[in-house]
Parts: sequence; C-alpha cells; structure tokens
Amino acid sequence: MKKKIILVMIEPPLPFGGAAARWYYVLYTELLNRGHEVIAFAACSKIDEFEKAKNLFPSLHLYMFPKRKGYFHKIKTLLRPYSYMFSSEMLNDVQNEILKGCDIIHLDQMWTGWTALKYTNKALLNIHYLTSIDLEFAVPKTLKEKFTLWLMKRTEKKLVTHFKYIRGITPRLEKSIFSLNNNAQVYFSPFGIDSSLYEYVPDSNRKTGKVISLIASMNWYPGKSAADRLIKEIWPKIKELNPDAKLQIVGWEARKILKDYLELEDVEILENVPNIKEYFEKSSLILYAPTRGSGIKIKILEAMLFGIPVITTEEGVEGLEYKNGIHALVSESNDELAILADKLLNDYDLQQNLRFAARKLVEQQCSPKHTVDELEKIYSKIMSRN
Repeated sequence: MKKKIILVMIEPPLPFGGAAARWYYVLYTELLNRGHEVIAFAACSKIDEFEKAKNLFPSLHLYMFPKRKGYFHKIKTLLRPYSYMFSSEMLNDVQNEILKGCDIIHLDQMWTGWTALKYTNKALLNIHYLTSIDLEFAVPKTLKEKFTLWLMKRTEKKLVTHFKYIRGITPRLEKSIFSLNNNAQVYFSPFGIDSSLYEYVPDSNRKTGKVISLIASMNWYPGKSAADRLIKEIWPKIKELNPDAKLQIVGWEARKILKDYLELEDVEILENVPNIKEYFEKSSLILYAPTRGSGIKIKILEAMLFGIPVITTEEGVEGLEYKNGIHALVSESNDELAILADKLLNDYDLQQNLRFAARKLVEQQCSPKHTVDELEKIYSKIMSRN
C-alpha cells in the first residue's frame, strides 16, 4: 500500500555524511523507490552538504540552520531546547504540509519532535540514542556543562513522554524508551546502511604491520571515553605484547580533545579528515571500547563492511545479532581486550574469518530492504490505530 509520508530530518540525506545522514540516505531513497509519496524536509548546517543533497534529491526541502543571536533566541532555547536547527520557514512549511493531510509523519532523531508536537496521532518519533544512557557516567566540570547535561536530559524526557508512537533502533533503546513513557507504543526496527557504497578491502590491499585503530567522533562522550580507555588502560598492555604495534586514532576534534596524548610514542591522532576510507584500510583491526554509548555504532558497521576485524564491548555491538568470535571479538575486561588484540594481530586466519562473516552480518541485518520492510510494518500499525 502506497503512503503519503512527511519525513523530517536533522541532516541532509547523504551517503557519506554524518551517521544520521547515511541512514537518511537509505531511508529516503528506499521509500521513493517503493513508490511512496515522500515530502521530505531537512535542516542543514553546512553549505557544501546543502548543495550535495540538492543535487541528489531535487525535490528535497532543505533549510540552513538559522543564525542565532539576541535575547529572543536565548528565550527560545529555554522554551524549546535544541530546536535551534529549525528555521521559522522550515517549521511553517512542515506544518502547512501536515495540514494538507498525510498517512505518516516520520520524525527522525529526537529533536525533530519539536516540528510536529500537535500531530502525535500520526507522528512516529525515531530515536537513535538516549542522552540518559550515553551520559550516565559523565562528570560535568563546569556550571555550564552541568546546565547543558540537565537541559539535554530534561528535554529528552519531555519529548519522549509527549509522543504516542516511538521507534528505537536497538532493543535496548526500545526498553529504555518504554521505561520513560509506558503509555506509548514503542517499536524496534534496525538502522540501515547501504553496503554497496563500501568496497570490501581485498586481502592484497591490506596494509602490512600492526596498526590498531579507533575511529569515532571525539566530541561525544562514547567516542571520547573509548579513546581514554584505549590509550590509558588497554594500549600499554598491547604494546608490551607487541612492541612493533602502532595506534591510530581518527575522529572529529580528536587532536583538540585528546591533546594530552599527542606526544605519545607510536600514537598518531588525526582529526576532521576528508576521507575516512584510507584510515580504515591502514588498520589491522578496530578496537572500540566505550564505557557507555547507546544505539548502533556507525563506525563499527563501516569497519565490518570494509572488512576490518573488530574488537569491542557489548556497547559497541549493540543492535547487532552477532556471535562472539565469529563476527567480532567482544569483552568487557581491559586485560582481555588487550589479549584479544594480541591474538588477532598475530592470527591471519582469524582475521580473515572475522572479516568475511562481519560484512555478511551487516549486509543481512542492516540492508535497505530489511530495515525499510520493518519500518513499513510500523507505519501500518500506526495507521491501523487511527
């Protein structure tokens, strides 16, 4: 059954944009390919992404983040925190389109909830992560940081409790959302990624040597905590077992946030790189062990699709129906993570087996067809209740 869907996004749908943008690209493309009438709106913070998205999707409604200054915007921030990305024009256009009628309002990512507060009977709020989980162990150092953390958690709870239909992209999120709002209909369906965009690195192209990598955004607590843990707790143990090993950390604002580690021997820290693929290709393995972090980890999916073996924790493989030792090596212990890294660095057959099985896992569980099939089932349930 073809549907009229209003889709609201916090980033433009781009195949190699941010984590959310990659899902938006899969979602929007797949819905259009299935013949649905999709009226899509996206906020955008970068002019180059604006142009790329417009070229890919001429009918997409795109809006740059509005400029913020003065007391009006400060008051607006207090009344509607994290709605700063939505211009008045975008808010008006979304509402006018809703008033024309539709089957489903798909609001993707928490803060898009501000765009359709009056239309919860048809709106599905999609949540990729929860601040209440990710920042549970964060320790604010300043009054500003304390206020920001309080504001994020308060706003998150307010939006979650407001909506009737909510989707989490992992079973863990589904349970946590229901605990915040047990009056809502809460669903789970997986995050999608287009595996055809990721070329599996052939064995002949893999770099020699022992390069352990962490690739993640450092301006968010899970990535920063994974870097701190790796450098301070795990890396010294790996280095003792493998004196010739090197550590590579790549991510947004990595050099700024990890400035205390810039002079460490055999540790290279790179930030804001234009093409992440070459850094995956340099890697013997990915070691990602955050202390906390909800939702699907896009860099884990990308590593698996490129064919880079993964060592991680349960947090790192959240949302994947994986088998330990088959698709990834998973442990919660720092000592065990170091031992697993040593084993993997020196076991070619294990590397090959993990590489092949992990890519196949992501292709099956996160394919555009499977993920949008599951989403369409949720749409149908919501429509049947109306």
